[in-house]
Amino acid sequence: MSQPQVSFPSNPETPTSHLPYSPCAVVDRVVYVSGQASVDKTGKIISDTFEAEFRRSIENMRNVLAVAGCDLKDVIQTRNYVRDEEDLVLYNQLYAEYFSKPLPARATLTNCLPSTIRYEIECIAVIPE
Repeated sequence: MSQPQVSFPSNPETPTSHLPYSPCAVVDRVVYVSGQASVDKTGKIISDTFEAEFRRSIENMRNVLAVAGCDLKDVIQTRNYVRDEEDLVLYNQLYAEYFSKPLPARATLTNCLPSTIRYEIECIAVIPE
């Protein structure tokens, strides 16, 4: 059995963090994206409205996916973290703007983030052939 191809792609457009993790790991054609929040390219948290943080987080994830050779349409699973339960209706509306059928498998947790961020997303994607 051959060894899987493993890489950790990034570029200057990929948000960085002072925390010990890679933005993504690629195993063969499967991409595992670490949690993406409302941060700038240096990893500085940008606190804002839920909608603005959601959009910035998704765009950060899109940048990480692009470095690995795919986009949101290639996502097969997401894990979402919503700080405030009252944002769930807006969360579902915004989510539907970025993901279309067939929708990725999804998990959503609430009341699990620090006061500094309102939303975070991580995902698994498959690089198209």
